[in-house]
Amino acid sequence: MSVATPRLLDGIRPGRPLTLGEHLAVHGPPAGIDAAAIIDATDRAGILGRGGAGFPMARKLAAVAGRRGPKVLVANGVEAEPMSAKDGVLLSRSPHLVLDGVVAAATAVGARDAIVCVPADTPDVHSALEGAIRERDWHKLRIRVAPVRAGYLGGEETALVRYLDGGPLKPTFTPPRPFERGVRRRPTLVQNVETLAHLALVERHGPGWFRELGTPTSPGTMLLTLSGALPQPGVVEVPGGTRLVRALALGGSSAADVKAVVVGGYFGAWLPIPAALGLALDEPELAPHGAAVGAGVVAAVPDWACAVAELARVMSWLAAQSARQCGPCTNGLPAIAGALERLAAGRAEPGARERIAHWAGLVRGRGACRHPDGAVRLLSTAMRSLEAELRDHERHGPCDACHHPPVLATPSVEAIAA
Repeated sequence: MSVATPRLLDGIRPGRPLTLGEHLAVHGPPAGIDAAAIIDATDRAGILGRGGAGFPMARKLAAVAGRRGPKVLVANGVEAEPMSAKDGVLLSRSPHLVLDGVVAAATAVGARDAIVCVPADTPDVHSALEGAIRERDWHKLRIRVAPVRAGYLGGEETALVRYLDGGPLKPTFTPPRPFERGVRRRPTLVQNVETLAHLALVERHGPGWFRELGTPTSPGTMLLTLSGALPQPGVVEVPGGTRLVRALALGGSSAADVKAVVVGGYFGAWLPIPAALGLALDEPELAPHGAAVGAGVVAAVPDWACAVAELARVMSWLAAQSARQCGPCTNGLPAIAGALERLAAGRAEPGARERIAHWAGLVRGRGACRHPDGAVRLLSTAMRSLEAELRDHERHGPCDACHHPPVLATPSVEAIAA
C-alpha cells in the first residue's frame, strides 16, 4: 500500500524510530517563528484536532495563550479508541515530529512545562519518546513522558488532567475547562499528538503548503487506521476529503465482500455498503449520515461476520468503560448492552428493538462527558442499517456467523508510507 505525498509518515523506517539526524534530513529544521505567528499560521491553515472532536487548533491555542500565569501543555497520545493505532505508530516511528509540535505549541501558548501522555502498555512508544527526548536540548521547556493506564476514558481531556494531578482517571464536570484551570490549576492546552505533528510542519512550511492537499473544510492530510476485515490493514496518510472507496482500496479491498464500514471508531458511525462508498472523509459530507472522521478509523465489516454480534460486543465493552459517575452511563449503557446481548442470543423480550432505541434517546446528551453520546451514535447508526438482521435474531436466535472472532477489535498494524 502507498499514498501520494506522505507528510507525517515521510521517511519513516519499519520497526524503529527516526533519529534526530534522520528526522532533520527528512523535514529540515523548525522555522523558529514567534508565538503570534504560530497561532496565525495555525488559523490560516485550518488545522483541525485529530483526537476525535475535530476542534480548530488555533482556537485552543489562542484560548490558552490569552490566560494569565504559568501554562502547561499536555500532548495526548493515549489513543484510547480500540480500533485506532495511528498515534502509537506516529510516536514510535517519528517521535521528533511530535516533539517539534510540542515545542511549537508551547511557544504559542507560553508554556514552560510539557507532558506527553502515552498508554502504559506500549513500551515501544515510551522507549522511542524517551530516546528522542534525550537527543535534544530542551533549553527552557521542561518535558516528561507520562504513562496512562488503558481505558476508553483515558483520552478524555478532563479525565487526563485529573489523572495527571494524582486523581482518578475519570472526567470532571465542567466548567472550568482545562484551558481555564488544568494541570496544577494552571491554564492547560490538551492536544492530540497527530495534531501537534501537523503543527510542526505548518510551522516549517506555512498554511498555504498545508492547504495544497485536502478540501476547504478538511485541509491537509490525516492519518487513518484501516482495520476490520481488510487484506492489508495499516496506518496510512491520505488527503482530507478522501473517498471511503479509496480508503478501502488502500486496505486491499474492492468493497465487494464488505457489507458495512465503521467510520470514526467505537464513537463513530455504522455506514452500509454500497451507499457509503462515495462519501468523503469530510465533516460536512459525513454529518448528514450521523458520522464524523473522529479518531481516523475506517473498519470494514465483511459479509461473513454477524453484524448484530459485533454491535452487541462493542456496546458491552463501551458500557464497561463507564466512569460510573452519571446515571446515563451507570444505568443506561449497561441496560442497552444487556438488551442487545439478549437480542443477539435470541432471548429478547417483546419490543426489544423499540426499547433499545428509546433508551438511546434518554441517554444522549445527559452525561458529564461525551461517553454516552459517542456510544449511542454508533448504536443508532447501526440500528438503522441492521433492521432486518436485528429482527431475524429477535425471532430466530443466533446465526451461524455469531461465533466468528470479533472483527471490530484492536488492530495490530504498522505504518505504510510511500
